[in-house]
Amino acid sequence: MTLSPDLLLTVAADRLRTTRPELVAHMDLSTPDALRDAKAAIAGSEGAGTADSAVVVAVIRSLSLPRWVHETCRFVLSVPAGPARSWRRSFTRTLYLAGQPDNLRERFTFDHIAADGSAAWAGPAADETTSALRRLLKTFSGVRELSAWAPVTVVVPAPAARRAPRRPGRRPVHRDLYIATAAVTVSDMLVQVNHLLAEAVLDGLIRPGDRLSLRSVPRLSGSAARFAALRVDTDTHCRHELRAYVGLTDEV
Repeated sequence: MTLSPDLLLTVAADRLRTTRPELVAHMDLSTPDALRDAKAAIAGSEGAGTADSAVVVAVIRSLSLPRWVHETCRFVLSVPAGPARSWRRSFTRTLYLAGQPDNLRERFTFDHIAADGSAAWAGPAADETTSALRRLLKTFSGVRELSAWAPVTVVVPAPAARRAPRRPGRRPVHRDLYIATAAVTVSDMLVQVNHLLAEAVLDGLIRPGDRLSLRSVPRLSGSAARFAALRVDTDTHCRHELRAYVGLTDEV
């Protein structure tokens, strides 16, 4: 698959059209700059607090990418259908805070806590639901740029007990998850990978029992893989261009 600028623009624009067709029906999505302006306008409307807007708050004590991918998938698989729809319409908006989940569980309600206490998730819910938690903790800071790693495979777990599976089962599949590392910080990676994982789970591309092989590449543009899902966003180092940050392949 050739990740041309036109393809990246199509992927990014289609995400807006599919998720909030009523908001973008009359917006110009024909260029990266127009797309960026449209996203800013949508973010502004979400920030004002609409009736069905939803946000997830993730509290991170320590970060191991394979463990975080495993627990992120388990959390998203456990989200009930109603909140999942609101979160999807809010573009799976997620805020990342630095903290110790084990020290917070008596004061705050979390919807999922990693077994080792490395991270916890609250939501999806309206902004005011997590306002006290967000006032208490600082934003998670991951300013270090990513370095390459040896491929590692994660088995997607079953959802937590708070909900039943959303779709009928199918046989588990194996997919590669390519993550761009060149000039990408840890914080940027969290945002981009989280969006792709959350939307792939909600769309049924990732299900319990699937195997995800996490692979680092400087840029996805040189990959020959066939992608079932791409996370495309404005290039943080060139605001007039789009970049593919994460790619989930077809079955391998």
